Order: sequence, then structure tokens, then C-alpha cells
Amino acid sequence: MIDTIVRGDKVVTPSGVGAYDIAIAGEKIVAVAASGMLPVTDGTKIVDATGKIVIPGGIDPHVHCKWFMPHPDGTSTDTAPPDVVSIAALHGGTTTMIDFARANQAPTVQQAIEKREADWKGHCACDYAQHIMVEGALDPSLPPQLGEAIQAGYATVKIFTTDITPSRKGRMVDFGDIWEVFQVLAKNQGMGVIHSEDNDIVMHMYAKLFREGRTSFHNMAEVHNTLSEDISFRRVIRLAEKVAGTALYMMHVSAGSGVQAI
Repeated sequence: MIDTIVRGDKVVTPSGVGAYDIAIAGEKIVAVAASGMLPVTDGTKIVDATGKIVIPGGIDPHVHCKWFMPHPDGTSTDTAPPDVVSIAALHGGTTTMIDFARANQAPTVQQAIEKREADWKGHCACDYAQHIMVEGALDPSLPPQLGEAIQAGYATVKIFTTDITPSRKGRMVDFGDIWEVFQVLAKNQGMGVIHSEDNDIVMHMYAKLFREGRTSFHNMAEVHNTLSEDISFRRVIRLAEKVAGTALYMMHVSAGSGVQAI
């Protein structure tokens, strides 16, 4: 039974924009049809969206809710929790958020997922999912666990090619371990979500700017620069080419050199 019909004259669909009715049963969209074509019963609620743009809910594939944030002075804070962020997301049209479960925060990947789920389940007003994040030197027992997690529905694995900042040592995964993870991804139809920068260049530039006393955010582009993006993107993509079936999503694409590499 159709509970609700959203009727609009500017409804965005895969085939274009037009006048459509969107039928909802329970919490699922069950049909999209030309306006007036769907059956309407006495109990069907009609939402008139005439004059508005009706679009599918947005997916934010990279959020950090209730996330530990270290500061250069040694202090730290947590970012806002899902209870707050998810409400803001819905107001902006985002209906799904994807955060991160850090594999090194528990003895096993499954336990890391369960630990992170405790921060989200019952605390989120919209849909959510988790990327599995791997960091640093990977234990040989980890790749098989990643395969099991992918099969269980956690299909994406976050990988760093840099420590990002001098204060966050231990994030970078070496290319031998990345190679092993790519083989797991390809075998299980998972996807690598890559924070890709050249660590040598990033850390060299941090040291240079520290020496020169230029630590303002205005100078950040000199550290996380286009050369770093170009070199690192091409290296990661080249590695993926050697593991047939590897799927990648390059996070933080910020320069034309990165786009050209992709």
C-alpha cells in the first residue's frame, strides 16, 4: 500500500527532470511515475512539491563525527557527534553519511566495527555507513579480516599514503601493505578509498615552513601541494593497475594534476 505520494513539477530522476509522482510505502520509495498515474486511496498522503526541486538524498562519503582531533599544542577535542551532525545533514538534503571505523582501535576488524557502531546506532537521524580505516604497519592477519568485513557489507577500506601532519605519525601505510590490501579488495569486490599524498614532500615542506615561521593556514597549499598529489596519485593508480579488478576512490582531489592522473 502506498502511504505517501510526493508530487512535483521539477523532480530529478536518472532519465531527466520532469513532473513526477514519487510513491513511498513504509520508509521506501516504491515507484516513480508520471504525475497522476499512481493509484491514490483514502489513506494516501499527498505532499505537494510544486515549484520546488525534488532530488534524491545526498550521500556525504567522508565525515568525522565524534572524532578525536589532536592540536599542535598537545591538547585534543572531539568533533560533534552523529546526534548533532545528522540533523544538520538532513536540513541540507544529505540523507546518508559515511564515517570511519579505525581497525587499530580494537584487536580485530570486527571488534573495531562494533566499537564504532556504538557511537552511531541510535544516535543518527539519517542513514549511515562506515569505511574501514587501516593505518601504519599492517599485521599479516589484517587482510583476511578485511575480506570478511567486505563480504559482511563494509565494502570500502580507507588507506593513507602519508601521515598528513607531523603530529599524526602512524597513519601512512607502506606500498607493500597497500599491494596486499588491493588484492583483498579485488578478490572481494571492495573499493579502496585513498588519502593520497607524497609523504616525503609533505613532511619536507612542513619542516621548511616551521623553520621559516610560516605556520598559518594561508601557507597550507605549499605543504599539501600539486606536485605531491600528482606523484602520489599516479603511484597508487599504477599499483592498482597491477592488481586486476582493483577499484579506487581518490579522496581529497584538490588539483588539476590529480584529475589528470585519474
